[in-house]
Amino acid sequence: MRILGIDPGYGIVGYGVIESDGYNLKVIDYGVITTPKEDSLPVRLNIIADCLTELIKSFKPDQIAIEELFYFKNQKTIIPVAEARGVIVHICGKLCDSVYEYTPLQVKQALTGQGRAEKAQIQYMVKTLLGLEKIPKPDDAADALAIAICHSQINYQLNTNKI
Repeated sequence: MRILGIDPGYGIVGYGVIESDGYNLKVIDYGVITTPKEDSLPVRLNIIADCLTELIKSFKPDQIAIEELFYFKNQKTIIPVAEARGVIVHICGKLCDSVYEYTPLQVKQALTGQGRAEKAQIQYMVKTLLGLEKIPKPDDAADALAIAICHSQINYQLNTNKI
C-alpha cells in the first residue's frame, strides 16, 4: 500500500510517501511544499493546492494521512494554518478516497509507544523504521513521514485485529 503523509502548514507543507505491507516500510519520496512569505494568503493557498494536486497525481497514493491541528502557541498563525489545512483536506478528499487524520499524540504513540515523546525521538524513529542513514530534513518532511508511518501501523493493527 502506498501512503502519503502530510504535515500541514501555509509556509511549509511537509510530505512523505512510503510503501507498506504491514511489516516492511520503504521510502518513496519526501520533501516540502513552500510558499513565498511575500505572497498573499490566497496565492499561497493556491500554490499548496496546485503542488499537492501534482504530488497526488504523480505518486498515486492508496491512502493519505494528515496531521490534525492540535494546540497552537502562536495565535497569529492558527487561522492561516487552519485555512491551509482546509485546502489540503479538500484536495486530498477530492483526489483520494481514503483520507485519515491523526493527532500529534497518536503519531508519537505509534512511533515511540508514548505520547509525550520529544521531536528528536520521533525523528530518530523515522530514521530507524525507514532504514535511512540520516534523519530526513527539513523537519516538516520528517514529520510527514512520521504521520505516514503512524497510519501504516494503525491500519495494519486494524486489519489484523491486533488492537
